[in-house]
Amino acid sequence: MSFGELSTKSSEVRGRMTRRLRDNVAALLADRGVEATVERTWARLVVHTPDPERAARTAADAPGVVWARPSTTRPADPDAVGDALAALARAAPPVDTYAVRARRVGDDDDHDFSSRDLEREGGRVVGAVTDASVDLEDPDRTYHVEVRDDRAHVAARSVAGPGGLPVGTQAPLVALVSGGHDSPVAAYEAMRRGSPIRPLYVSLGVYGGPDHEARAAATVDRLAGYAPNFDCRLRIVPGGGIAERLVADVGDTRMLSWRRALLRMAEVVVQRTDAVGIVTGEAIGQKSSQTAANLAVTDAAVDAPVHRPLLTRDKDVIVEQARAIDTYEDSSITVGCERLDPDTPATGATLDAVEAAEPDGLLADAAAAVDDLWIVDE
Repeated sequence: MSFGELSTKSSEVRGRMTRRLRDNVAALLADRGVEATVERTWARLVVHTPDPERAARTAADAPGVVWARPSTTRPADPDAVGDALAALARAAPPVDTYAVRARRVGDDDDHDFSSRDLEREGGRVVGAVTDASVDLEDPDRTYHVEVRDDRAHVAARSVAGPGGLPVGTQAPLVALVSGGHDSPVAAYEAMRRGSPIRPLYVSLGVYGGPDHEARAAATVDRLAGYAPNFDCRLRIVPGGGIAERLVADVGDTRMLSWRRALLRMAEVVVQRTDAVGIVTGEAIGQKSSQTAANLAVTDAAVDAPVHRPLLTRDKDVIVEQARAIDTYEDSSITVGCERLDPDTPATGATLDAVEAAEPDGLLADAAAAVDDLWIVDE
């Protein structure tokens, strides 16, 4: 399997990151019951398994993996490669067109054949056992041959991975999660860039809606499945009392004060854990509380950095990714915090106006609420 961006790092960093990726892939395979061992080489991870199809699909879920190929391994010999290609072509569903792509790694005198030789002979072999035609521009199927040292890895397809960096190569972040589509996608994006997440859900009390907390927990379970060797347990802070107080006392800036309270809670969790910042699912202009002006007001409540991976994304793109990472169904309910919205929410509030409208001690109360935090399945 390929790990893409890691290859641009210095030798020391690359070695550390590929070791982490090896351990992550091994943990993912074990968590899903795939019998396998993972070998780390300088340029690839090689998974040895009796079930290469399932192993490739599983390994391709690991952040840091660009692609995984269910391959057969043969001696680095053109005849052996040809036999492997013929067997794969016979076993695969028929297609109209194909191409063979070969890559031979090493010095010119390491092998007595070139990549072009493998492509030409491999193309001839596949054509001899199928009715398909060669199409080098847009083939229906691409066969891959990669020769390294004395081994050739031969595959009939690739499984795309998420790319990015292995989880655990960056410091953790506290991820604010809710029952909506955006926050799980943002948390996943933080994981995809190497940060383990410490998920935090703030209970809305009577404003939470049916099964709201359970749905948030379900999306976190999905996220945990991408990094089973990291602590991704859901942290829950009771926020119902604060929500009720804001509904009773605050008008058009209510949602901004609620967001400020959430960020303050998350900051306390940052301070009490090994995390270094906060990640949210906010995007500019998606909601009234998320205008550029309003985001500046909410960020003023905390000193911790607030990361917004979805800042410039359109909603349909976010929903598409939620489907891809399998959090969409669990998130497809009415978001409880929408019940907190005032009839005419402020879209261009100032910090002075928001602070003047807030109940006294709001942020201090939010920080104190973290004392009652509990962890699901601790």
